[in-house]
Amino acid sequence: MGRLDGKTALITGGARGQGAAEARLFAEEGANVLLTDVLDEDGERVADSIGADYLHHDVTSEDEWAAAVARAVELHGGLDVLVNNAGILSESSIMECELDEFRRVIEVNQIGVYIGMREVAPALIERGGGSIVNISSVAGMRASRLSGVAYGASKWAVRGMTKSAARSLARHGIRVNSIHPGLIDTPMIADTDPARLEQLVGQIPLGRLARPEEVAKLALFLASDESSYSTGSEFIVDGGLLA
Repeated sequence: MGRLDGKTALITGGARGQGAAEARLFAEEGANVLLTDVLDEDGERVADSIGADYLHHDVTSEDEWAAAVARAVELHGGLDVLVNNAGILSESSIMECELDEFRRVIEVNQIGVYIGMREVAPALIERGGGSIVNISSVAGMRASRLSGVAYGASKWAVRGMTKSAARSLARHGIRVNSIHPGLIDTPMIADTDPARLEQLVGQIPLGRLARPEEVAKLALFLASDESSYSTGSEFIVDGGLLA
C-alpha cells in the first residue's frame, strides 16, 4: 500500500531536478500525478517514464493555473496535493540586479506560488481538505552567498505566504507547509562557479550536496496523512548548514 494511494497531486517544475524526483516518488507511492513545466520535452519524458500526465504550464499565468487545476480534476475527479516547486535562481546582488531581473524572479518564485495556492484551494476544499507544499529555500531563512537579492526576497515571501495561507485554510482541512532546501545537486546550480560551489559545500556539516530524492522524501511526508498535524511550518533540509 502506497503512502499516497487514492490522492491526486499537481507538481509544478516537474520536468527535472527536485520536481522530477518528487513526481517519481509520488507516483511510486500510489498518487495520480500531473506534473507541469515549461520544459515540454523533458516534462513529457518524465511523465511517460512514471505513468503520469504532463501539462505545459507557465506559473506566472492565472489562466494556465486555472487550466492546470481543471486538468487534474478532469483526469482524476479531484485534487488533493499541490507541490509549488517551480522556481528560478538569481545570484545578482543588490548592486547588480536589474529591475527586470528582480521582477522576473518575483513573478516566478513568489507570484507563481501565490496564484497556485489561490487557484488550488477551491479544489482541495471540494475534496474535504488536502496539503500544499511550498518549496522555499534556506535563502528564505537567512541571507545566502549563493542567492541574490531577488531570489532571497522571493523565498522569504514564500515562507510568509505559507504561514498566512495555513491560518486561512486550516478550517477547511488544508495544511500548508514550506520546505527549505540547502544546496541540492540539480541543474539549477549547474552554472555556479565550481570553486565557489566547493567553498560553499565546505561549510555544510554533512560535507556534501543533497540528492533531489532527499527533498522529495520530505515533500512526500508533508503530502501524506502522516503529517496530519503539521501546518504553517518550515521544514529544513540542508545538511546542517543553518545549525
